[in-house]
Amino acid sequence: MPRSDARHTSGGGRRTARRAARAARRDARARRRWPRRVGLTALALVLVATGVVVSGVADPVVAPVAEPLRRAAEDAFDSVSDSVTGSLPGASQDEDPTDPLAVAAPAALGLTTPTPAAVPAEAVTDQPVDAAAVRRALRGPLAADVLGPHVSVAVADLDGDLALSRGGAAIPASTTKLLTSASALRLVGAGTTFSTTTVLQGRRVVLVGGGDPLLASSPVDDDTWPARADVVTLARRTAATLVRDLADAPAARRTLRVGYDDTLFSGPGFNPTWPLGYRGEVAPPTSALWVDEGSSLTGSGYSTDPATDAATVFTAALRDALAAQARTGQVRVRLVGSASPVTSTQAAATLASVESAPVGQLVERLLQVSDNQVTEVLLRHVGLAARGTGSIAAGLAGVRRVLTSLDVPLPLRQLDGSGLSRRNRIDPRTFVGLLAAAADSDEDDPLRGLFPGLPAAGSTGSLTYRFADAPAAAVGHVRAKTGTLSNVTSLAGVALDADGTPLVFALLADRVADVDELSARDALDRAAAALGACACGG
Repeated sequence: MPRSDARHTSGGGRRTARRAARAARRDARARRRWPRRVGLTALALVLVATGVVVSGVADPVVAPVAEPLRRAAEDAFDSVSDSVTGSLPGASQDEDPTDPLAVAAPAALGLTTPTPAAVPAEAVTDQPVDAAAVRRALRGPLAADVLGPHVSVAVADLDGDLALSRGGAAIPASTTKLLTSASALRLVGAGTTFSTTTVLQGRRVVLVGGGDPLLASSPVDDDTWPARADVVTLARRTAATLVRDLADAPAARRTLRVGYDDTLFSGPGFNPTWPLGYRGEVAPPTSALWVDEGSSLTGSGYSTDPATDAATVFTAALRDALAAQARTGQVRVRLVGSASPVTSTQAAATLASVESAPVGQLVERLLQVSDNQVTEVLLRHVGLAARGTGSIAAGLAGVRRVLTSLDVPLPLRQLDGSGLSRRNRIDPRTFVGLLAAAADSDEDDPLRGLFPGLPAAGSTGSLTYRFADAPAAAVGHVRAKTGTLSNVTSLAGVALDADGTPLVFALLADRVADVDELSARDALDRAAAALGACACGG
């Protein structure tokens, strides 16, 4: 079961009121022409700081970026200079060194450390974005033939006012994860963790899945981030409790079986809109109980029955733990048979438990490395929070609820949480609206946790080895979520332009020829870099 912090389920009314107040302040500032040099310089330096990690630092600064971005929307940078280095609940600046996409780019890649862009002394972020300048900046990169015949784009300021919108809905690929992440932060809560427990039901030890997406099959290194709970530790704690509680029991009561309960989630585990070829190769069935994100126990591909595999690993670990207890002179507790499914454990007594990393850290990781499995599990938790049901349909209903509360345009069609479905159709205005709403969120709103997870161009996460052909300044000025399927490439995030004006953008191309996929990805990188180099402040 999840351990939760406060929920944020509404906010459209507050956001409208804040916009009206901000408009009044904007008029007053236009008359007085107050400088915003300090705030803009702070934002520029923080964004550039994320780019210098290409010189070899393996521990990028990711969490501090959220603070200037959210301050940008709160009263037009009035207070950004006081708290440029804020952090998010449940977020961390550490990386998982085991993720290949999280390793700093090698020197041989040729990426150069950018020089911080000059910020005009009188630059202000509450001036309107020059739509013509945005169009000029993107005209060349988005006209590339390699992008194919259908390119959708939206660019806006941090108020969500569009400077450019064209192309309509397209296949979004993994940029879809932004919607699921925002919904998890809002409905489930950034500080919420998920418990994997064991209970004693009669003479059966039952392993109960709580929907921990990163539950591991064995203990992980202390420096792995986010930290993982594991079934070996759970087995050892369970064994210690059993030996203590059954010390005076007759031998017959000390002979136990193992069961497992994976019923927290409901409905199909494998999304019916995914190609059948994904099963076992690209993704496992989503389960409330799995180890190693549903990887096969054979070490190749993904399991088709991850709950049974998790129970098998746990049973072996529990046998070992009980045997170790017996060798120290403790009472002997025996396990017989193999693990079998159990449908209800409500009346059982808890033996032991382990906790997942908080949702804020899970979101940060899934956005950084585009983790499909974590995203699909969080979609089920969104369903539980929204409708009390851990199904795909309930999760998608939760996503729609959050977007509606933020006044963000709804997807034309969203059928999963991760973007693996080729039947998804989302307008880039949805992503732009969400990112603007995140910047405009209340001081304590966990929605701000989107920004630390956005990969930094040429530096972190799924953008580590990208932007090599883009202008060097983009490395410090662009953070974005990537999306890739066959014949589809997308990018959605935030760029700080040459005037120091933050822009939110979404770029989607979903009819890319097979031979042009890598070139199309580079073209979108150049488009995002063009926004970073643009003097787009009106």
